[in-house]
Amino acid sequence: MKVFSYILVYRRFLLIVLPPLVLLPLPIIVRTKVASAYFKDFHLLLIGVICLATSIEKWNLHKRIALRMVMTVGVNPAWLTLGLMSSTAFLSMWLSNTSTAAMVMPIVEAVAQQIISAQAEVEATQMTSLGGSTNHGLEIDESVNGQETNERNEKTIPAPGYGNDAGKVSSKTEPEKNSDTGTKYRTKKDHMMCKLMCLCIAYSSTIGGLTTITGTSTNLIFSEHFNTRYPDCRCINFGSWFLLSFPAAVIILLLSWIWLQWLFLGFNFKEMFKCGKTKTAKQKACAEVIKQEYQKLGPMRYQEIVTLILFIVMALLWFSRDPGFVPGWSALFSKYPGFATDSTVALLIGILFFIIPAKRLTKTTPTGEIVAFDYSPLITWKEFQSFMPWDIAILVGGGFALADGCEESGLSKWIGNKLSPLGSLPVWLIILISSLLVTSLTEVASNPATITLLLPILSPLAEAIQVNPLYILIPSTLCTSFAFLLPVANPPNAIVFSYGHLKVMDMVKAGLGVNIVGVAVVMLGMSTWIWALFDLSTYPSWAPPVSNETMP
Repeated sequence: MKVFSYILVYRRFLLIVLPPLVLLPLPIIVRTKVASAYFKDFHLLLIGVICLATSIEKWNLHKRIALRMVMTVGVNPAWLTLGLMSSTAFLSMWLSNTSTAAMVMPIVEAVAQQIISAQAEVEATQMTSLGGSTNHGLEIDESVNGQETNERNEKTIPAPGYGNDAGKVSSKTEPEKNSDTGTKYRTKKDHMMCKLMCLCIAYSSTIGGLTTITGTSTNLIFSEHFNTRYPDCRCINFGSWFLLSFPAAVIILLLSWIWLQWLFLGFNFKEMFKCGKTKTAKQKACAEVIKQEYQKLGPMRYQEIVTLILFIVMALLWFSRDPGFVPGWSALFSKYPGFATDSTVALLIGILFFIIPAKRLTKTTPTGEIVAFDYSPLITWKEFQSFMPWDIAILVGGGFALADGCEESGLSKWIGNKLSPLGSLPVWLIILISSLLVTSLTEVASNPATITLLLPILSPLAEAIQVNPLYILIPSTLCTSFAFLLPVANPPNAIVFSYGHLKVMDMVKAGLGVNIVGVAVVMLGMSTWIWALFDLSTYPSWAPPVSNETMP
């Protein structure tokens, strides 16, 4: 009877473990492939990553990480935006770009509104302190270019949203107003700060996704396409992708931070690095908001600790599977090449989230005894389903099926033959053209659709002109994520735009600069560290030989 009660309590564990063990012989017995394009290594990796992301968001570990990182960098406006960008980019390495932006933006909005409120209190205090009455000839003028605050300005300077009737100064300061949402700003600088913080979150959530193979769906699509088309390469995995993309992402993040800071608030190096400076009222208010948000989380709970441990284990197993400079743990399965992949790790760790108990559910019997009748795992299937992007999984599966059709029908070879005259151009120019083409297309089409459409075209192009396929595919894949221009270009842009601080032209102006920075850094990387990492100088032996019919 006691055994039966234990079986009842842990029935979920048994339902998860036993069916796979019972059904394990089926793939060996049934050897037919049915719709295999819709269930590839990519889909297993995606499932495992979504399990991790679900647990991180359910137990608020992502919020704790973000707030801790922002508290570390301080509350100076420039350093604050860098801290927000860094924490958002870090979270986006492991969570979806959309989830990251949706999680961080409420925190950023609270910080921004608290800063605006603090400034209003400071102005009221300063006005009152001037002889006990308001002196309408004096106004606080905060320069947008980051110059020192001119507290005693003898002449009122009209600004957008401020009343100035034929040289007469109104007795009430009219705050700047956003016509779209009705949000009011004390000064133009406050409005600019809100714009800056919104764009920092949108762009850093996208930039962070570049860093890991699981960070965004376009990286996963590239990995699956490349490893399927060139199975003998075995050079694209979690570790190698991190080595090639991390330096690029860091450089793009820093340059984007400088560009956005200069564009909206100015870039005052003297103020940024001034030691011993007393914090302003705005900075104190900002620090207080962040501190209060962090204190609301309370001490780190058991569920957060288990999620963090599984997260670290997953990352370590990804890095150590096949690091390249030393044999990884995948060498233990050398008899079965290609079976131990990044999806193996993701799926094994992902299953643990459904098994490890988050808490035991108990009830009190009529006799007063407290007994366990069930337990709640870290995540449930319903929670996983709410996070799982099934539309992306089906879209990518359709892309793989399309690629298989192009290969079987000979369309890929025909396209390569038609594009072979491009071989007369310098390779760097071909890369630049393809990068700009992808960057432009991804502004009006979804990122997964763009990369799914172009990979079957760019691969035969590289083979036709006898260039290492990585030389063209890597920059094109990275540039697919550079959708910074429009609110509809990707979900993070739409999320921050919905808060009403931005206009379309703000995003176009800022995004154009970030796009240029991104393409320039990718081009730099292809001629420096990425070139050395993959030896891109020669046509590799793992790529198919070029037949006479596809030669230029």
